[in-house]
Amino acid sequence: MGVSGDGLLCFACLLVMAGCCGAGRILVFPEEGSHWVNMQVVLKELHRGGHHLTVVRSSTSWYIRDNCPLYTFVTVNLTQAEDVGPGFFGSLLQRSLALRGMTPVLRFFEQQKDVAAMLKTFHSGALRLISTMLDDASLMGQLQDAKFDLMLTDPAFPAGVLLAQYLHIPMVYNVRWLNAAEAHLAFAPSPPSHVPMYNSLFSDRMDILQRAENIVRYLMVIFQEQFVILPIYDGLLERHFPPGSDLLAMQRSADIWLMRVDFIFEFPRPSMPNVVYIGGFQCHPAQPLPAELEDFMQSSGEHGVVVMSLGVMVTALPKELTEAIAAAFATLPQKVIWRYMGERPSSLGNNTLLLEWLPQNDLLGHPKTCAFVSHGGTNGIYEAIYHGVPVLLIPLLFDQFDNAVRLEVRGAARVLEVATLTSKDFHEAVTDVIKNPTFRSSMQKLSVLHRDRPLSSLDTAVFWIEYVLRHNGAPHLRSEGDKLPWYSYHCLDVLLLLLFLILAPVWAAVTLCRLLCCKSNRKQKVD
Repeated sequence: MGVSGDGLLCFACLLVMAGCCGAGRILVFPEEGSHWVNMQVVLKELHRGGHHLTVVRSSTSWYIRDNCPLYTFVTVNLTQAEDVGPGFFGSLLQRSLALRGMTPVLRFFEQQKDVAAMLKTFHSGALRLISTMLDDASLMGQLQDAKFDLMLTDPAFPAGVLLAQYLHIPMVYNVRWLNAAEAHLAFAPSPPSHVPMYNSLFSDRMDILQRAENIVRYLMVIFQEQFVILPIYDGLLERHFPPGSDLLAMQRSADIWLMRVDFIFEFPRPSMPNVVYIGGFQCHPAQPLPAELEDFMQSSGEHGVVVMSLGVMVTALPKELTEAIAAAFATLPQKVIWRYMGERPSSLGNNTLLLEWLPQNDLLGHPKTCAFVSHGGTNGIYEAIYHGVPVLLIPLLFDQFDNAVRLEVRGAARVLEVATLTSKDFHEAVTDVIKNPTFRSSMQKLSVLHRDRPLSSLDTAVFWIEYVLRHNGAPHLRSEGDKLPWYSYHCLDVLLLLLFLILAPVWAAVTLCRLLCCKSNRKQKVD
């Protein structure tokens, strides 16, 4: 196995800190798309450390390929095609554009309806995958015989959680989202007074009307979890798990939560001892570019280069938006590198290079890069923060709108509304991000704060995975609050007890007084 000198030095430092950790047998249950992109970063580092990795994937997976020599793959053969694929996200984008044109009240209700439908789609796919596995006695026997030491999973959907519980192995999460919300809601206090809910577009400073809406969104998350998500898995739990098994309790039982969050980007909030923050772990110093790409960067001269990418989920915007962006780029003095798939825009200028794939981290770390145009995906935002590149954000789906708010309130990005985007607006916004020094200075400040840590985010993630391997779990870091029923967690039973202790004497005193009064009245009548 070829390992670089830097990798050996890094791993040696971890051994000195943590003591020798033998090679572990790690079962990996990832999610698709950008989730798999960042999971691979952790897996490659674990492989360099000598651990044996087995990755579970669906036969219908459109992103997780089974040809990587670093891991062993378990492919689950599904007879029914997945409901989620590249075309699915295109339809979601069209729906998102329609929602952006609605009034706020109508948009809220339509969003809740769409979220419920989307949750059913995603969780039904997860149910098919885990049901196929648990119903296959031969496969489950092989997995049990393998005697895995650890499950590493992204619990956005609970197939990996259910498999780990069935196999009785410790769990480590690579996580940001869980069920219908940001994962903190599952394990830590999340006061709606200052913790903005998913898709609220609020910061942590809310006025009274915003707090009211935020509470409504908080209640909607609980409703969706209880009445949309949990019923999907009831039949599976009855077939394969002991009576009374609770999916939410299973999800809270992970030993370590590796949260893809850094509080230079996320708003501060309550947390727990078994949560480790690794936001930006996929970032690294820029590597040399291929010769042709380097020549293009250098040809930009003093003006520099704008990099644009909309991530891995959405391959292209609607044609009218694409033409507007291409026309705006054509009028810039800067060169442009645009990750783009589809028909070449007719308004494309000679200064713009279209690529189906680009080395995004390396481009953002290049000294010629002066701005980054992004959809607001978490991976791209952290890479921009790491390299100190100001951002123009065009949020399209999911958490991208909330991500945009977080970066905008820190003065490091400008945000455009995609539903009303024009070529003029785009040109003005890109020029502002490039020329206004406030954006770059704010982003560079975030970069300094993000990098100022005793151990890199990736090394921290590997340390805590190996920590769980060394100690066969980390139950001492888990809160007993996870085992309490909801009414005990919120002390509602204590409140009822206190009300009883207060009201019972009052009731007894009132009853006694009434009896004495009645007795006195009867005596007066007799006299």
